[in-house]
Amino acid sequence: MREGDQIIPGGAGMPDRWERLWAPHRMEYLKGENRPLTGNEVQCPFCHIPTLSDEDGLIVARGTNAFVVLNLYPYNAGHLLVCAYRHVADLTDLTKDERDEIFEMSAHAMKTLRKISAPAGFNLGMNQGAISGAGVAEHIHQHIVPRWSGDVNFMPIIGQTKVLPVLLTQTRAELAQAW
Repeated sequence: MREGDQIIPGGAGMPDRWERLWAPHRMEYLKGENRPLTGNEVQCPFCHIPTLSDEDGLIVARGTNAFVVLNLYPYNAGHLLVCAYRHVADLTDLTKDERDEIFEMSAHAMKTLRKISAPAGFNLGMNQGAISGAGVAEHIHQHIVPRWSGDVNFMPIIGQTKVLPVLLTQTRAELAQAW
């Protein structure tokens, strides 16, 4: 608390004993920015990204059936997405070649991240359907989230804010070079 702040029990949005960190930029994402939500006229970001230059799209690598891109809303520095080029929602709808390339690129991404930033582990996953937490449920993508001891600290737990130590453009350049 700062001098002059009052404690007002139950006063929504009013100063109290907790210091709050606000991330209002997240609200645009939650409202649907860059996400093809039901009734939203926004183009699928994973269909649009491959039409951009690697630098503008934050693309790390391109394959025949899939590409690797930095997550624009990362959980950790180096959070990558491996996306099929084809607009398909479900793992069971992918061809064998698409599935194989997504998993080969995921494994390669882990090796590349280990070279660049030496994470202690990874979270890998696909959220199938909006109810499972998929932000872009209509276009399948694999998350590769590098993890380090102590990477979850008071900021996301108390402040619900993530501090990333490096710009996405710098991370993309380092990963693309090492790829």
